[in-house]
Amino acid sequence: QTRNQALSGLQFLYRHVLDGASEWVDDIARARGPKSLPVVLSRAEVRAVLGHLSGVRHLQASLLYGSGLRLMECSTLRVKDLDPSRGQVWIRSGKGNKDRTTVFPAGLMQPLQDHLAAVRRQHQADLKRGLGSVELPAGARLKSPETQRQWAWQWVFPATRFYRDATTRQRRRHHLHPSGLQRHFKRAVLQAGIPKRASCHSL
Repeated sequence: QTRNQALSGLQFLYRHVLDGASEWVDDIARARGPKSLPVVLSRAEVRAVLGHLSGVRHLQASLLYGSGLRLMECSTLRVKDLDPSRGQVWIRSGKGNKDRTTVFPAGLMQPLQDHLAAVRRQHQADLKRGLGSVELPAGARLKSPETQRQWAWQWVFPATRFYRDATTRQRRRHHLHPSGLQRHFKRAVLQAGIPKRASCHSL
């Protein structure tokens, strides 16, 4: 890192300060960091870890494993991103700010429907209290003020508490913070007795 930082400084100096030829600087190879192999869990180990998770955390971890979602992608899922009829899950603005689709695990069909039914009851209760709005992407926010209260835009995994938006001063529910699942997963790995430094990314 020190070598690469020094090289970047030299490149900036020759290109933008001295305004001279920097071909010789560009030819200098950047230092490469050590490559570490990813931690991989067997199917039996995954079952053991999932066996020590329950409720929403079990559902989230199962989605990571069954759909290949990244941690933040799972946390920021919206209702409209789930398409069980076509067996697809939509990932919006994923890695590289790209959209993609992945598989909808058949085994999670009923658990997710039960979970969404509970989330919808909570959303309807929020609406009756004059709440129920959700943070939207900039483009959707400009289309219609009522979009933020529509069921399709709600988080699949909403937080249990409200926060107050600094700009609009509205009370809203954010999605569950990814650190919560990380803590539960780490504890489940220990409880399962798995001697690996596994993380949510291992799923």
